[in-house]
Amino acid sequence: MPEVTLTFPAEHVGLIEVARPQVLNALSWEAMEQFRERVEEALAADLRALVVTGAGRAFIAGGDLKQLADYPTEADGRRMSALMTRALNALEGLPFPTIAAVNGPARGGGSEVALACDLRVLSADADLGFVQSRWFVTPGWGMGQRLLRLVGYARALDWLLMGKVLSADEAYEHGLANRVVPSGEAKSEALKLARQIAELPPALTRAIKSILRAGITLPPATAAMVEREVFPPLWASSEHIEAVLHFARRP
Repeated sequence: MPEVTLTFPAEHVGLIEVARPQVLNALSWEAMEQFRERVEEALAADLRALVVTGAGRAFIAGGDLKQLADYPTEADGRRMSALMTRALNALEGLPFPTIAAVNGPARGGGSEVALACDLRVLSADADLGFVQSRWFVTPGWGMGQRLLRLVGYARALDWLLMGKVLSADEAYEHGLANRVVPSGEAKSEALKLARQIAELPPALTRAIKSILRAGITLPPATAAMVEREVFPPLWASSEHIEAVLHFARRP
C-alpha cells in the first residue's frame, strides 16, 4: 500500500494524504518519491482544488530522521533537497488553489510542505515549527524563500535562527493560517473550502491565482501585464455576461 495517496473526495477536488502515523507522517525516501508522484498526478487530473494533509494526529513531522541518519553525506543532502524542492515547486506551481489541512504538528519539512500550499487551515492544536536550526541545518526544500515572502526578512530570520514553533493562533496572527478550527476539524474544513472553490468557474480561480503568483515571481511591470491580459477573456465569458445581465434586470 502506498504511504502517500491521492483520492478524489468530491467532484474536481483532490486530497493528498501522507499516511505514516507511526512516525507522525515523517517522510522516508520512498514517501518523498510518492509525494512527488502524487503532485504530478494531481496536475494531470481534472481538479479545481487540492487539499494536502497527514493521517492521524500530525500533519507532517518532516523527514524521517531515523532512516535519513543512514544518509549523512553532502551528496545525500543534495539528493533530498533536489527531490523535495522539485515536489514542492510543482505543488506551488499547480494552476488551481491548494490547501494545507494542518491537523497537528507540522515541523521542519512539514512546515515546508504547508507553506508550499496556497492556503492553510490549522486545527487549534496544530502548529508550524521552523525547527531546522535545532538540527543544525537550514530549510532545504524552498521554505526559506516562501517564509521571507510571507512574513518579511527580520521575522523570518528570527524564527529560523531560534527554531520558532508557532501555535495555530500565532500562525493566524501572522497571516500564515487562513482559518483556525477546533481540534479534529482541519481536514473537513479544508475540504469544505476546496468544494466551494471547485464550484467557481475554473478559468476564474486559475486566473486569480495566476495574477497573484505573477506578483511574487515576476518584476512588477511584467506582473501588471499578466493581470491586464487575463482580464479581457473573463470579461467576455458567459458567466460574466450572465451575471451582468442578471444585475441589469433588477428593478
